[in-house]
Amino acid sequence: MEELYPRSHIEIDGTLARYYEQLLNLITLGKYSKFIENAIQAMDIQPEDRILDLGAGTGYNAEYMVKYLNTGGRILGLDISRVGIERFRNKFQTNPSVRVENRRVDKPLPYDSEFDKVLTSFVIHGLPHPARENLIKNAFKALKPGGKFFILDYGEFELSELPLHVRFPFRAAECEYAFDYISRDWKAILVDFGFSPTGNQKYFDGFTRLLEAKKQSG
Repeated sequence: MEELYPRSHIEIDGTLARYYEQLLNLITLGKYSKFIENAIQAMDIQPEDRILDLGAGTGYNAEYMVKYLNTGGRILGLDISRVGIERFRNKFQTNPSVRVENRRVDKPLPYDSEFDKVLTSFVIHGLPHPARENLIKNAFKALKPGGKFFILDYGEFELSELPLHVRFPFRAAECEYAFDYISRDWKAILVDFGFSPTGNQKYFDGFTRLLEAKKQSG
């Protein structure tokens, strides 16, 4: 099993990568698919949007996003998982509007003011903070002026306040970076990188959320 960072639980290939969505659906008692559907709907995707998916995995989110696009819209997914990229390509092999590239999302990317929306879904919490900052810089650079950045991930909460049936699995399964992630003020962080927070849609009583921010121009 290969990991991005020694103390991260982000798995690149292997059993977890192959059955990631099924596992999340099991953990959420069958509600994961509906959660993703609602979060994607909240992004207000327009028919000709160009969307960059940072850490696209198997294309699970792209399957929901592409429903809102016409032939002028585009989705580009980035990932480094061999399994994820293979499954992504298999899903969209007949759709030229949806592509995936093998790229690290926490290293400099070549895209500059090309996208209307950037999404990262359950990736950023598993990175050390300097790598998160690099991801945010990539999102800012890739967006057109006024474009939207969406972070679909855990919310900000005190672990001790979670219900026992959520607290114990989170404590047992998540890496140390996730505990750091939930303690930070992400709206303030995004402001520091040139974004203006414009939305904070909560799910599962705030355990997860869709944080929305607009790229400020000038």
